[in-house]
Amino acid sequence: MMVPFLSLLNREIRRFLRVIVQTIVTPLVSSCLYLFIFGVSLGDKVQINAGYTYLAFLIPGLMMMTLINNSFQNSSSSIVTSKFTGELEDLRVVPLSSQAILWALGFGAVVRGTFVATITFLVGSIFFYFQKGFVLGVAHPFELIFFMIFSGLVFGFLGLAAAFWAKSFDQLGAVNAFILLPLTYLGGVFISIEHLHPILQIFTRMNPLFYIINGARHAVIGVSDVDIGTSIAVVSFSVFVFYWVALWSLRKGSFARWS
Repeated sequence: MMVPFLSLLNREIRRFLRVIVQTIVTPLVSSCLYLFIFGVSLGDKVQINAGYTYLAFLIPGLMMMTLINNSFQNSSSSIVTSKFTGELEDLRVVPLSSQAILWALGFGAVVRGTFVATITFLVGSIFFYFQKGFVLGVAHPFELIFFMIFSGLVFGFLGLAAAFWAKSFDQLGAVNAFILLPLTYLGGVFISIEHLHPILQIFTRMNPLFYIINGARHAVIGVSDVDIGTSIAVVSFSVFVFYWVALWSLRKGSFARWS
């Protein structure tokens, strides 16, 4: 059982490494632009009340934003590409259970997400060093590992659920545009919840990305807008929920080739 599982996982990793410009270089350039525009150019004009700089506040948020986007894109693009080429039907005959398929594809998404997030952190640390003159450390490294792995699984499973459900590229694009993108920008990547309107604060606290991003922020700089225990509980529960959503989508979704 482990050989087919590792083979599928290895295929996922090799697949995104073959298009390294799309999977690694593009998000790296985007992160550099965010860091330069928001962290460096506008950072001194943004007031943060917790005793740390805006650039330090921004870096963990950008890490998780790139991790979330890449985890979702990796798993969803794997399925829709296989649907388009007709290779997805091969999953019906591989000697793996539905659960093993989900975990292999999910961990493939985690590998890509954590890889890009780590590069984003290193680039952000370089920006931070040249602006502040010292290295940005990680306050709680095991917390950061936890949030990177579990957050990658959450959005890897979401990408799988959306891709198995989708019957066209437009439907998958709608999930990204109308669900993932708004959740990302309202999750506290660029601003603390205390600066939001009270009504927006209510919606933000209902957003699981808010707890993911603040968990990573607590892991890196030691501060958060929400209790770290709450963040851990929400992320753990989200893995459970989206795993079962992805499993249901795999069993009920279409394996047929897109024309």
